[in-house]
Amino acid sequence: MTESLLFGAFACTLLAIARFHAHATRIAVAGMVVVALLRLSLTDFDLGAHLLHEAHIVTNLAGLLLGFAVLAAHFEHSHLPEKLTEVLPSGRKGAFLLLVLVFMLSAILDNIAAALIGGSAAITLFRRKLHVGYLAAIVAASNAGGAGSVVGDTTTTMMWIAGASPLWVAPAALGAAVALLFFGTVASGQQHALQPLARLDHPASPIDLVRVGIVALILVGTVATNVLLDFPAVGVWAAILVGWPLRRVDLRLVAEAAKGAAFLLCLVLAASMMPVEKLPEPSAATTLALGFVSSMFDNIPLTKLAIDQGGYDWALLAFAVGYGGSMLWFGSSAGVAISGVFPEAKSAKHWLFAGWHVPVGYVLGFAAMVALLGFTPRALPKHAPNATPPPAQAPGDGR
Repeated sequence: MTESLLFGAFACTLLAIARFHAHATRIAVAGMVVVALLRLSLTDFDLGAHLLHEAHIVTNLAGLLLGFAVLAAHFEHSHLPEKLTEVLPSGRKGAFLLLVLVFMLSAILDNIAAALIGGSAAITLFRRKLHVGYLAAIVAASNAGGAGSVVGDTTTTMMWIAGASPLWVAPAALGAAVALLFFGTVASGQQHALQPLARLDHPASPIDLVRVGIVALILVGTVATNVLLDFPAVGVWAAILVGWPLRRVDLRLVAEAAKGAAFLLCLVLAASMMPVEKLPEPSAATTLALGFVSSMFDNIPLTKLAIDQGGYDWALLAFAVGYGGSMLWFGSSAGVAISGVFPEAKSAKHWLFAGWHVPVGYVLGFAAMVALLGFTPRALPKHAPNATPPPAQAPGDGR
């Protein structure tokens, strides 16, 4: 009975967000409070200990969401997107290649950064007239890109720390590439029909090398503090503060990003309080289902449960939980970040109808992996003393 009430409260929160997206943040806050009160009143739940346990992830995620909003502003005003109009081919090919660029960036960077860089470029390339299906594709490309890399996503890094070989996770890139080929082709056609890639009718402005340097410094700071401190948000904001006297951005951008951060963090905390202690027995079918669950439920606890349970095909799981959140705008941190820049994306109905190619791409990518590689369950060692300790990737892919 208690579990039913808790899951019911969480499900009602998600349904309300999908229906009344204009009030998403207030609904998420209310949902988190209701879930917390139910757990406190119906179970032996130590809320303080739980919040302390989640503080590292929550603080990192908030810092990244706010910091990468500043990064995106620097990138947009650096005039690099204008140069892309001269480099990228016209027509659908140019729109598709921008998705490929986001995909490749996400393999080595946080997915929030990759999505926002792609969105910033799209503002110039398509004169801010973006199809919702193409916005969904940007998010999907950013989430798919890191699926095959143990440093490209929070969930894959968790697997590596638990003892999974990078070679076990790498085949996820196959499913991600198949998905990208499908949803990228469809979304590029949608975007081209709405607004083709625009060529400038005047010479592009000179590139602001100072802003480019600040962007590079933020990215380097992210990676460095991720590896050294397991706290990439520190590197992001240290780099922003270093560059602030040279080039500033409108602080209203941070205020807008704060709304999205508050919304996402409430959902993450509500999901973390769900009484899920075990996943179904590992199989291709249950792993496929976890991808759909990931569009609504935080993928970090899902991955933690899978690691504790063991016996999964880690490449399939990496693709499922990494890409799955792309199916709804609030299913991943990249989606929330993009919807903060493009409010028209804040509609579950429009996202699902216009971005129908994202879940179809998921199924096609997953099917390709199963058909070509099968389901290969592997036991994770409880300890990996001889392994080089991997860097803990920032919580950007999941939520």
